[in-house]
Amino acid sequence: MKSTVYIETSIISYLTARPSNDLRSMANKSATIEWWETQKPKYELVVSEFVIAEAGFGHPEAAERRLAALEGLAELRATEAVRALGQALISRNALPEKAEIDAYHVAIAAVNGIEYLLTWNCTPIANAITRPKIETTCRALGYEPPIICTPDELMET
Repeated sequence: MKSTVYIETSIISYLTARPSNDLRSMANKSATIEWWETQKPKYELVVSEFVIAEAGFGHPEAAERRLAALEGLAELRATEAVRALGQALISRNALPEKAEIDAYHVAIAAVNGIEYLLTWNCTPIANAITRPKIETTCRALGYEPPIICTPDELMET
């Protein structure tokens, strides 16, 4: 059985983005494309209604590319348990209030038992300061948190 990976919106954004002159953006885009081409078949990928909503925002052509990349991926739905965990992540200061949608990305992955949450969102989600807070909050409420990582971190040989 394949491990499950929740694809957060930043992954799709980098995957479908136009070329950039920014070195970090170029590196993230390249790593995302490499992951998508070489690692994607090794996992069962899932998204949520939050990812689909975020992917649909912005410039119409860019939104169309993002939504097309999501086609065929299983979609998780928000439940009351997801909403409660998302709010707890904020109220317990695991994530800041301004990162509410990020709290729901984590919550929907945790509630559904998803093993990995793949993201380039390193400010509120994928960093050494917030990961332990997220993990503690999820476990305190009875959920095993997903392993939050970037494409560079989720590479199998």
